[in-house]
Amino acid sequence: MKLFRCDHCSNVIYFENTVCESCGHTLGYWHETNMMVSLELEGEYFTAPALPDKRLVYCANAQHGACNWLVEFAPGGEPYCRACRHNALVPDIADPANLARWQIIERAKKRLFYSLLRFRLPLATRNEDAVHGLSFQFLNEDVAPVMTGHENGIITLALKEADDAAREYRRTLLNEPYRTLLGHFRHEIGHHFWDILIGAQPAALDRFRALFGDERPDYGQALQRHYDNGAPQGWQTNYISAYATSHPWEDWAETWAHYLHIVDTTEMASAFGVRLNPRIDVAGDLTTRIDFDPYRLADIDELIEHWVPLASLINNLNRAVGQHDAYPFVLTPVVVDKIAFIQGMVREAGQTQWTVPGPNGPEPINRPWQPR
Repeated sequence: MKLFRCDHCSNVIYFENTVCESCGHTLGYWHETNMMVSLELEGEYFTAPALPDKRLVYCANAQHGACNWLVEFAPGGEPYCRACRHNALVPDIADPANLARWQIIERAKKRLFYSLLRFRLPLATRNEDAVHGLSFQFLNEDVAPVMTGHENGIITLALKEADDAAREYRRTLLNEPYRTLLGHFRHEIGHHFWDILIGAQPAALDRFRALFGDERPDYGQALQRHYDNGAPQGWQTNYISAYATSHPWEDWAETWAHYLHIVDTTEMASAFGVRLNPRIDVAGDLTTRIDFDPYRLADIDELIEHWVPLASLINNLNRAVGQHDAYPFVLTPVVVDKIAFIQGMVREAGQTQWTVPGPNGPEPINRPWQPR
């Protein structure tokens, strides 16, 4: 993610801010220009000096402390922002505990959508596309058991995943090195985009199978074998995680999530002007200067070359303050090849015109909802 600043006083601000702590101006996120903009209230709407032709209001979920994104003001128009309009089911927010968890979930989901919009990936709602549209449901396990997962564009997340203690318990129980809300979102959205970018394209499917394996064997049986037997010996050579060994779909989703982790973290490092040159690094393995936009990068080798020393830095910083490694994974040549394939598919999709709304509204071309 980029580093944001207040366009009124240039103070550094967080992506989640609604007020600049320096100058006191109201702030909101405008996705079309990827900016946090300062706002001036004018009756029913806001104006923004950085967007002189826009009349803006907060997303309807701002009233619940769950969103700081903006929508264009139009009486009777769309009340939800580019991220919140995909919500199909949210918990009963009359319960303060549910509300607090949903607010945490939305903060993670907004960071997911930041990446999806930066990549210019297709984002249809279920109303816009009943087959491939994306929607989210956040369910309370106190009512009935909830399985976090994806099915035909519908992503389900257990509300308790927003509870640090509950999530850490599950991470330990399942012997996972890493488990976060943002990680869940990035993994499950990977399944969604497999359907769109791979499943419907024979040429892409052939390339997918060459790298990830044949996805046609029974998925449920494959998962059960994984839960019963665990990952095969020596899995680290070919997979990013033990869970990725369970089925090619899971390998794709796990690798997709890691691509998003790497790109977004590298962009933030670039925004901070990170330059690494430790004196003890005689071989130069940890020396790097990150000064590029990883969202537009076409060369996977350059991305990984910068990521390896950056991952070492953040892991050592975490250990210095008594935390687990932020990135407890190893990128082998086989895994890097898989990431490169995903990078290529994402770049190709981002250069495609879609009939459904993208980052800047509907495309004018009328054709079936498939890439060119």
